[in-house]
Amino acid sequence: MGVNKDNIIFAEILLSLLTLLLFIFFFSSEAKAQRIVWWNVENLFDCRHDSLKEDFEFLPEGDHHWTHGRYWKKLDNLSRAIAAIADEDAWPMVIGMCEVENDTVLRDLTRRSPLRMARYAYIHEEGPDVRGVDVAMLYDSLQFRTFGHKAIRIPSEEHGFRPTRDILHVWGICRSLPDTLHFVLVHLPSRASSGQKGEAHRRLAVETLCALLDELAGKNVLLMGDFNAEPNDAIFRSIQGRMTSLMPQKRKELRRAQGTYYFRRLWGFLDHILVSQPLQPYVESRITVGRFPFLLTDKSTPWRTYQGPIYKGGYSDHLPIWVEMKN
Repeated sequence: MGVNKDNIIFAEILLSLLTLLLFIFFFSSEAKAQRIVWWNVENLFDCRHDSLKEDFEFLPEGDHHWTHGRYWKKLDNLSRAIAAIADEDAWPMVIGMCEVENDTVLRDLTRRSPLRMARYAYIHEEGPDVRGVDVAMLYDSLQFRTFGHKAIRIPSEEHGFRPTRDILHVWGICRSLPDTLHFVLVHLPSRASSGQKGEAHRRLAVETLCALLDELAGKNVLLMGDFNAEPNDAIFRSIQGRMTSLMPQKRKELRRAQGTYYFRRLWGFLDHILVSQPLQPYVESRITVGRFPFLLTDKSTPWRTYQGPIYKGGYSDHLPIWVEMKN
């Protein structure tokens, strides 16, 4: 049976028109504030054992007695916080996260928790971290349309280190920009890795990150993550040659903002958002720290899920941060 060429031509024209209408809707719908969030959500594990990962602490029979009830309370807590970050016009356009175990917890968060009303899509790649925690990204597909994503492996094992989290690179378009927007999400090796070997591992991760930033030179890049480093840490010297930090810089600003993480009676900024030079005109010049009262204890410190092995029932040991895109 032959194929009617007129039908093929008609179908191609119809597909082109539908694609055009999609782009017109995407760019001409009512402008809304486009908010970009970063949050270390503190051990977002499910309750099932992954035979390839050391997730034993976060099982019902593990040291943390991580039950289904506690798991779903955690998801409800995260949903409440993200709803509070949303403004009157829209949900946050993008939410970068770390300490996320797998695809299951993201599916439960976006499809089965109260956050399901936001209809977020998500991006996640399973990484080599021994405990099984990764970086991930939620996005509102009506505000940000993805073109692709890639996980960048840090060559830890080749240099004699334990595997660490991948870097996540996501690119696409949003209404606020005429060109492609690149997101780079990181969770660098912990400062708990003491001594020269720990610092060498962190430097290796930064070298891998800087190689990616060099590939993206001249493009609209937003880098965000838990760097396990303060703004004046030596690891930022090479990064800041390529990116501009949106974190408080002066001592008074730092004291007023307090920080994103509280440890040994001191606040610190371990979470950061940085932008490339071409992107600077399109974003606000400073981040906001989500110091909502319900995220804090009565001592005004982050209300954690756990304090050591003791269950606290809170949100995270880090506070979220965000920046606004200019309309």
